[in-house]
Amino acid sequence: MTLEVAERAGELLALMRERRPRVQCITNTVVQGFTANVLLAAGAIPSMTTSCDEIGYFVSGASALLVNLGTFDTERREAIGIAVEAAREGDIPWLLDPVFIDRSPPRAEYARELALKEPRVVRANAAEFEALAKRKTTPESLDRFALDHITVAACTGAVDLVTSGTTRVSISNGHAYMSQVTGIGCAETALMAALVSVDDDEFLAASAALLIAGVAGEIAAERANGPGSFAVELIDTLASIDAAAIVERASLSISAGDGA
Repeated sequence: MTLEVAERAGELLALMRERRPRVQCITNTVVQGFTANVLLAAGAIPSMTTSCDEIGYFVSGASALLVNLGTFDTERREAIGIAVEAAREGDIPWLLDPVFIDRSPPRAEYARELALKEPRVVRANAAEFEALAKRKTTPESLDRFALDHITVAACTGAVDLVTSGTTRVSISNGHAYMSQVTGIGCAETALMAALVSVDDDEFLAASAALLIAGVAGEIAAERANGPGSFAVELIDTLASIDAAAIVERASLSISAGDGA
């Protein structure tokens, strides 16, 4: 089955490039440009508005919505509320990236409210998941979170873990440079949104996004001289990566989740 996941990742990448889905991104100001360039390189189309007057229109015309809490100001909070309701009314998949909620109780409380509004995927690091679920982040607690919220939980770190609650995939691809460039995780969630928009299997789409990003990171690191050039090489690699490279380099394992 591990080979099947890698092969399907390549198929989803090709399908995304063919359909060119538009992802409406409400994300933090630090990473907007990088996230947009990652989506464009991979084959999707970004839109980045946070205007409350027009966000509903942008979401209604999008293929998927990304909600990232990295910049948690008054305008974005209002825009998020409008955007999520528009996505739900239009049956448009939306994903939650609860950035830095481990550092801010008000932000964490708002993220918990959002998690009850049926995001297709929640992507966070271990500290953020601990703040979101109010329990230590373990494979079992991630399974429980996914089952309780009827979502896919994707926990990123040195080894990425994606779970539907009944099935888990662990992905070991990537490179240390990925932790030295601002916005890698945010861009990965945007890539998840693009892939979720072209396949109803959110577990597969989230796993594929992290696998593609991890393999691209390894290839980019081989060409880079440091974190700065790595960011450029990563975008270039995402534009050229193919299914063969994904299958050849895939390092992942699949196991039963706690709810199996």
